[in-house]
Amino acid sequence: MLKDKIAAFIEKIQAIDGVTACALVSRDGIIAGKHFDREFNEPWFGALAATILASAESAGNLISMKSISAVTIRAANLSILVMGAGEHFLVAAILKSGANQEDISSHIGAVAAEIGRVM
Repeated sequence: MLKDKIAAFIEKIQAIDGVTACALVSRDGIIAGKHFDREFNEPWFGALAATILASAESAGNLISMKSISAVTIRAANLSILVMGAGEHFLVAAILKSGANQEDISSHIGAVAAEIGRVM
């Protein structure tokens, strides 16, 4: 049942135009579900995604930001979006260059909110 829910969330995220790869990651960095379009060290990616979001949340707390919902890492050819998905999970997505970042973030945010409600 849980694996089916996770697979359904991965499919929803992967269906968003501009997303090339994605993972549902626990807040402690363990990949619960994924769809990757390339080979790389997946456990390391999950751990780094969790660290990136946790670090951004800590930095935000230092300057009294109310809530950090997402972090984007941009490069010339790709972007990585790491977004909180409730207390226990986060979404890490690799985005195509030139994709509408705000639109993708909004769509992933809707899925992340759903994940937060049911997981």
